[in-house]
Amino acid sequence: VQLQASGGGLVQAGDSLRLSCAASSAATRRTISNNALGWFRQAPGKEREFLGSIGWRGSTIYADSVKGRFTISRDNARNTVYLQMDSLRPEDTAVYYCSVSRHSMATSRLEYYYNWGKGTQVTVSS
Repeated sequence: VQLQASGGGLVQAGDSLRLSCAASSAATRRTISNNALGWFRQAPGKEREFLGSIGWRGSTIYADSVKGRFTISRDNARNTVYLQMDSLRPEDTAVYYCSVSRHSMATSRLEYYYNWGKGTQVTVSS
Protein backbone atom coordinates (compact mmCIF):
# COMPACT_ATOMS: atom_id res chain seq x y z
CA VAL A 1 0.00 0.00 0.00
CA GLN A 2 1.52 3.29 -1.09
CA LEU A 3 0.28 6.62 0.17
CA GLN A 4 1.88 9.97 -0.50
CA ALA A 5 1.21 13.12 1.50
CA SER A 6 1.80 16.44 -0.23
CA GLY A 7 1.05 20.13 0.07
CA GLY A 8 3.34 21.09 2.91
CA GLY A 9 5.39 24.26 2.99
CA LEU A 10 6.45 27.33 4.92
CA VAL A 11 3.64 29.59 6.12
CA GLN A 12 3.12 32.29 8.72
CA ALA A 13 1.13 31.96 11.91
CA GLY A 14 -2.56 32.39 11.20
CA ASP A 15 -2.30 31.14 7.63
CA SER A 16 -4.07 28.13 6.15
CA LEU A 17 -2.72 25.14 4.30
CA ARG A 18 -4.33 22.11 2.70
CA LEU A 19 -2.55 18.79 2.60
CA SER A 20 -3.45 15.95 0.27
CA CYS A 21 -2.87 12.25 0.54
CA ALA A 22 -3.26 10.10 -2.51
CA ALA A 23 -2.89 6.45 -3.35
CA SER A 24 -0.08 5.82 -5.77
CA SER A 25 -1.28 2.58 -7.30
CA ALA A 26 -4.45 0.83 -8.36
CA ALA A 27 -3.95 -1.77 -5.66
CA THR A 28 -3.70 0.95 -3.02
CA ARG A 29 -6.78 2.70 -4.31
CA ARG A 30 -8.77 -0.49 -3.96
CA THR A 31 -7.39 -1.00 -0.46
CA ILE A 32 -8.24 2.42 0.91
CA SER A 33 -11.63 2.88 -0.69
CA ASN A 34 -13.44 1.10 2.16
CA ASN A 35 -11.04 1.89 4.97
CA ALA A 36 -10.62 4.75 7.38
CA LEU A 37 -7.74 7.14 6.76
CA GLY A 38 -5.84 9.12 9.34
CA TRP A 39 -3.56 12.12 9.59
CA PHE A 40 -0.63 12.27 11.97
CA ARG A 41 2.36 14.50 12.56
CA GLN A 42 5.74 14.20 14.16
CA ALA A 43 7.86 17.08 15.37
CA PRO A 44 11.59 16.68 16.03
CA GLY A 45 12.20 14.87 19.29
CA LYS A 46 8.53 14.07 19.78
CA GLU A 47 6.37 11.03 19.29
CA ARG A 48 3.99 10.68 16.38
CA GLU A 49 0.76 12.48 17.18
CA PHE A 50 -2.71 11.57 15.99
CA LEU A 51 -4.55 14.50 14.41
CA GLY A 52 -7.74 13.09 12.98
CA SER A 53 -9.37 10.28 11.10
CA ILE A 54 -12.14 9.87 8.54
CA GLY A 55 -14.18 6.72 8.11
CA TRP A 56 -15.12 5.28 4.77
CA ARG A 57 -18.53 6.93 4.97
CA GLY A 58 -17.12 10.28 5.98
CA SER A 59 -17.47 10.34 9.76
CA THR A 60 -14.60 12.17 11.43
CA ILE A 61 -12.85 12.39 14.77
CA TYR A 62 -10.16 14.85 15.83
CA ALA A 63 -7.53 15.31 18.48
CA ASP A 64 -8.32 18.08 20.94
CA SER A 65 -5.18 19.92 19.88
CA VAL A 66 -6.55 20.57 16.39
CA LYS A 67 -10.31 20.37 16.83
CA GLY A 68 -11.96 23.42 15.32
CA ARG A 69 -8.86 24.34 13.28
CA PHE A 70 -8.25 21.24 11.15
CA THR A 71 -10.77 19.51 8.89
CA ILE A 72 -10.44 16.14 7.20
CA SER A 73 -12.32 15.23 4.07
CA ARG A 74 -12.07 12.53 1.44
CA ASP A 75 -12.83 12.26 -2.23
CA ASN A 76 -13.40 8.60 -2.92
CA ALA A 77 -13.66 9.19 -6.65
CA ARG A 78 -10.13 10.58 -6.60
CA ASN A 79 -8.93 8.22 -3.87
CA THR A 80 -7.63 11.21 -2.01
CA VAL A 81 -7.95 12.45 1.56
CA TYR A 82 -7.38 16.06 2.57
CA LEU A 83 -6.35 17.89 5.69
CA GLN A 84 -7.43 21.52 5.74
CA MET A 85 -5.44 23.39 8.36
CA ASP A 86 -6.56 26.85 9.44
CA SER A 87 -5.23 29.30 12.02
CA LEU A 88 -1.85 27.62 11.94
CA ARG A 89 0.49 28.08 14.91
CA PRO A 90 4.25 27.67 15.23
CA GLU A 91 3.62 24.56 17.34
CA ASP A 92 1.98 22.95 14.31
CA THR A 93 5.42 22.69 12.73
CA ALA A 94 6.09 19.01 11.99
CA VAL A 95 6.25 16.37 9.31
CA TYR A 96 2.70 15.37 8.45
CA TYR A 97 1.75 11.83 7.46
CA CYS A 98 -1.34 10.08 6.23
CA SER A 99 -2.10 6.45 6.84
CA VAL A 100 -4.73 3.83 6.18
CA SER A 101 -6.48 1.89 8.90
CA ARG A 102 -7.30 -1.78 8.87
CA HIS A 103 -10.87 -0.85 9.75
CA SER A 104 -13.62 1.16 8.10
CA MET A 105 -14.55 3.39 11.03
CA ALA A 106 -12.55 6.45 12.01
CA THR A 107 -10.16 5.67 14.83
CA SER A 108 -7.37 7.25 16.82
CA ARG A 109 -5.76 3.94 17.70
CA LEU A 110 -2.27 4.02 16.25
CA GLU A 111 -1.98 0.24 16.11
CA TYR A 112 -4.79 0.09 13.53
CA TYR A 113 -2.75 2.03 10.98
CA TYR A 114 -0.35 0.10 8.87
CA ASN A 115 0.89 2.33 6.11
CA TRP A 116 2.74 5.57 6.65
CA GLY A 117 4.07 6.58 3.30
CA LYS A 118 6.29 9.60 2.94
CA GLY A 119 5.38 12.67 4.95
CA THR A 120 5.31 16.32 4.02
CA GLN A 121 6.99 19.09 6.01
CA VAL A 122 4.88 21.92 7.41
CA THR A 123 6.70 24.85 8.95
CA VAL A 124 4.83 27.70 10.62
CA SER A 125 6.77 30.85 11.40
CA SER A 126 5.76 33.28 14.12
